[in-house]
Amino acid sequence: MKVFCGRANPTTGSVEWLEEDEHYDYHQEIARSSYADMLHDKDRVFKPMADAAVKIVEKNGFSDKIKIINKHSTEVTMGPDGDMPCRANILITELFDTELIGEGALPSYEHAHRHLVQENCEAVPHRATVYAQLVESRRMWSWNKLFPIPVHTSCGEQVIVPHLELERCPGAPSVYDIQLNQVSSADFTVLSDVLPMFSVDFSKQVSSSAACHSRQFEPLASGRAQVVLSWWDIEMDPEGKIKCSMAPFWAHSDPEELQWRDHWMQCVYFLPQEEPVVQGSSIYLVAHHDDYCVWYSLQRTSPEKDRRVYPARPVCDCQAHLLWNRPRFGEINDQDRTDQYIQALRTVLKPDSVCLCVSDGSLLSLLAHHLGAEQVFTVESSAASHRLMKKIFKANHLEDKINIIEKRPELLTSADLEGKKISLLLGEPFFTTSLLPWHNLYFWYVRTAVDQHLGPGAVVMPQTASLHTVVVEFRDLWRIRSPCGDCEGFDVHIMDDMIKRALDFRESKEAEPHPLWEYPCRCLSEPQQILTFDFRQPVPPHLIHAEGSIELRRPGRSHGAVLWMEYHLTPDSTVSTGLLKSAEDKGDCCWNPHCKQAVYFFTTADPRAPLGGPQTVSYTVDFHPHTGDITMDFSLSDTLDDGQ
Repeated sequence: MKVFCGRANPTTGSVEWLEEDEHYDYHQEIARSSYADMLHDKDRVFKPMADAAVKIVEKNGFSDKIKIINKHSTEVTMGPDGDMPCRANILITELFDTELIGEGALPSYEHAHRHLVQENCEAVPHRATVYAQLVESRRMWSWNKLFPIPVHTSCGEQVIVPHLELERCPGAPSVYDIQLNQVSSADFTVLSDVLPMFSVDFSKQVSSSAACHSRQFEPLASGRAQVVLSWWDIEMDPEGKIKCSMAPFWAHSDPEELQWRDHWMQCVYFLPQEEPVVQGSSIYLVAHHDDYCVWYSLQRTSPEKDRRVYPARPVCDCQAHLLWNRPRFGEINDQDRTDQYIQALRTVLKPDSVCLCVSDGSLLSLLAHHLGAEQVFTVESSAASHRLMKKIFKANHLEDKINIIEKRPELLTSADLEGKKISLLLGEPFFTTSLLPWHNLYFWYVRTAVDQHLGPGAVVMPQTASLHTVVVEFRDLWRIRSPCGDCEGFDVHIMDDMIKRALDFRESKEAEPHPLWEYPCRCLSEPQQILTFDFRQPVPPHLIHAEGSIELRRPGRSHGAVLWMEYHLTPDSTVSTGLLKSAEDKGDCCWNPHCKQAVYFFTTADPRAPLGGPQTVSYTVDFHPHTGDITMDFSLSDTLDDGQ
């Protein structure tokens, strides 16, 4: 049976109704999951999905010993007619996320001890410990606060400053989970040793009540305490002989045996405010948690003595952390990127320029004003972005100089623009609804919608955009798509087949977003431009098609193609959301850290095959203007087949 699914199109901005198979969401859930990656993690405890588990149990000959209960643990019944005849004496679970407790481990364990297991049961894993390390890091702090932004103008230097609420705001309550091993040691200064903050013994009664745990320490160096790096380890057995650690390489007991994981990473927490610390002067780091979240604070005296603890987790009250995610904060704080926009604006602005800025929560309107535009309008389609930008304008005494229009740009009227024609249409482009790199082509659709408001000879910046690709070999990311075969002696080909069927349903012909600065890879080919979009003209009615081949220049395993967008602000200025510089001799890639790139995994490639093999990648890529979708197909071929 077919079903209709509503979908907001991030490229065109419209709501579409699509006919999908009734199992669509199920397929998508499998295809987007990290189950395969978890099976590759040899340190990890794994509980398969119930519907696959039944088949796997049967195939491995354990149907008479293992019973699958397809329920949430809190719904399991006990007794002769229940799901379990009696309470268990061993509790085996895997309920952990990067933050340890974010998937509801504490309330689930609490319920299990009260209703499902015996009092003296043993749990596997036996115990978990959460660790923390205090650091100073301008780079990581730039993911949480808006820095002052200098703008050099003909009248001297102007500085864009954050509003007071943003400076005082404790930030977003959610953890920022990243591959901390990919953050350079030059990007932070260690202020404390690694501190064990708290432990949970899963073999005993667990409480999900809010609690705090403090550790006194002497800072290793004087500095500005800004960020807490955190991770956990688990001891599988009571003696602690079998351990699974999430520690980054500098804190790992055996860095050479470091296990790569994408399902569990490390945590970055931001203190409510940066605080000065002095080397050798004792201070307390406090870990707070409720039933699902962890957060940190610094205190000068013992929390037990002055009781100055934060009972509730911090919540953003400045709007910025609701509108801008952590990479977006970093992007706005990137002064080199801002200077690139400033230089481009200088070449297109005139004293009588009437500017219209179209991006979500962008500071382009302030740059245009400071660089001498006669009048600036900015469109903010959400109430949150409207409130945020209004506060920023007020903090910079520009509330009467820049006009904010709160509506979707497609609905603009001449009255909104005070009857004026736009001479300069600006966009970064950045929109909060975008997931894949080309979703920001929404700017092109906006440009088309406001065509009637553009004056003769109006300039659009960026002028054009282009889609680029390169074939890569991943160091580790290939594992999320690699079949498992056998896992600790169990045949799990059924799971492999299920994932393959899910991918074949649709995902095999689609790319998915990944922040590749966290996932090292090598370029096996040179970057190649495959599509161009001309913002100086409205969106064309016809398909934009490209096909060709990519020659591999370096030996390696072809795991997939990476795609990204480049925005050509002017003929002499380009902003890339992908590769920031040409690959060196070994092909190591340097990716834009503020953006997610798109990865198209090759389904026919064996990620662990010997080096060599396919020498050419053929592709077809189509941009469908009616839907805003980009469809693609990549295939591997061996150029040596012709006897060359």
